[in-house]
Amino acid sequence: MNLFTWIFLILLAGGALLEHWLLWRQARAVRNHRGQVPAAFAERITLAQHQKAADYTLARIRVERITLLFNALLLLGWTLGGGLEVLYHLWQQTGWPALWQGTGLLISVLGISTLLELPISLWRTFGIEERFGFNRSSLRQFISDQILQLGLMLIISIPLVTSILWLMGEAGRLWWLAAWGVWILFTLSITWAYPTLIAPLFNKFTPLEDQQLKTRLESLLERCGFHSRGMFVMDGSKRSAHGNAYFSGFGRNKRIVFFDTLLEGLTGDEIEAVLAHELGHFKYHHVIKGMLVMALVSLLGLTLLGWLRQQAWFFTGLGVSVQNDAMALSLFLLVIPVFSTFFTPVFSALSRRHEFQADDYAASQASAKSLISGLVKMYRDNASTLTPDPLYSAFHHSHPPASVRIAHLSSRIER
Repeated sequence: MNLFTWIFLILLAGGALLEHWLLWRQARAVRNHRGQVPAAFAERITLAQHQKAADYTLARIRVERITLLFNALLLLGWTLGGGLEVLYHLWQQTGWPALWQGTGLLISVLGISTLLELPISLWRTFGIEERFGFNRSSLRQFISDQILQLGLMLIISIPLVTSILWLMGEAGRLWWLAAWGVWILFTLSITWAYPTLIAPLFNKFTPLEDQQLKTRLESLLERCGFHSRGMFVMDGSKRSAHGNAYFSGFGRNKRIVFFDTLLEGLTGDEIEAVLAHELGHFKYHHVIKGMLVMALVSLLGLTLLGWLRQQAWFFTGLGVSVQNDAMALSLFLLVIPVFSTFFTPVFSALSRRHEFQADDYAASQASAKSLISGLVKMYRDNASTLTPDPLYSAFHHSHPPASVRIAHLSSRIER
């Protein structure tokens, strides 16, 4: 084993231990506060509902612990365990051109990993989600979704992987810059196509029919200077009782989408406030900023890959004797999460800052009081814990903790 092997193993073990410690802290915080509803929510959420959220969170933590161990063992199996090299030699036996062998290698790794993760997905859906009353999907629906996702993965991934591997071999020293351009084009294309071409494959989207609510929301859009292709209701209830709302697409292809479960649980005032929050993300260009950050990260990643593919220790340190472009790309995609774990809090902090800005915008365009009542209902109906551990939240939560967020909005009412 060379030095890089030890660095990889130390970071893998360190990241896993850190995540287990954070999960332990989260479980302790939730368990210690299970017996009493926080004062800020005592009038809106019952003790039984609070305890359900705590038990739901603890059940999910148990799955996350298993998932962490599984992912670490799977990564070791692909790398130092020799799985990736075995798969490479199997593709060599096809006699196909090297480009297609490389594509087959990467797609196989992705497909096999997905299949190996299926038992955990089944456990989440038909174990935890079913137990707490959230799952509305049948086994047939689940299998159908998995087949459809696999088909989309093949349709989307094969051209992308083949293009990048071709550029690595044929585009010269600056191949990584050309590959970055392909990746950006791919990302923009998927973002543009998702609302009208991809999402309808999984769910039914119908125009918002409540004319009174529609008129009210259109007035909000006009005040905010926002234009979209319409407001739609998604039949999220066919898979889950969880509720949400979101925007998708960009440019003239933007859509506003409400889960049918969300519309059933919120009043008109609350829906308007939730929509105003989402509009705040566009007002402050959070989507564009996020895309720019991801573009920069991907450029840095491809630049790093351009250097690593020329280093023999990168391959041998991860237990691989074959040194080519397909193996370099496969190894890089497998191990980069190990080295990026410790940057997670930075991106989480940026996301929480954006959420505060969107809340402030919603309070200025709608009603802070209505947003508070809507959020509390969503916390209650989604069984979201009200008492997360601060450090765990800092690492993993893209939204501020419930108590912090409600206190921030309450201060807007008092001004």
